[in-house]
Amino acid sequence: MIQLRSMLQNNDIMTRYILSIISILIISGCAATAQPKTIQIDILKFKFIPAEITINKGDTIVWVNQEKRQYHSVWFEESGAPEPDYFFPGETFTQKFNDAGDFPYRCGPHPEMLGKVTVK
Repeated sequence: MIQLRSMLQNNDIMTRYILSIISILIISGCAATAQPKTIQIDILKFKFIPAEITINKGDTIVWVNQEKRQYHSVWFEESGAPEPDYFFPGETFTQKFNDAGDFPYRCGPHPEMLGKVTVK
């Protein structure tokens, strides 16, 4: 009788232990989702650096004008968006990406400057 009670108690402890482990794994799995990031793209010598980039949904890109004297814009023209204001050396343009897809863009005053954001 004492052995049976001891076995049942050990079984109860083992069940609690297993449930605790499962709970920890579930909670840590939820916490492991990617946190949104902020990525920098430089503009220098009439180029977007890097010109093409792949990011995750929810990430934000900050374009930084590193030129000495030239203004630029980041225009997602193909999406039908109006051209944003130009930004000057030392200034930035910021865009958050919530949807998956390919987003080509260009510099409004310099159409030869091309870039693409791929959101997965």
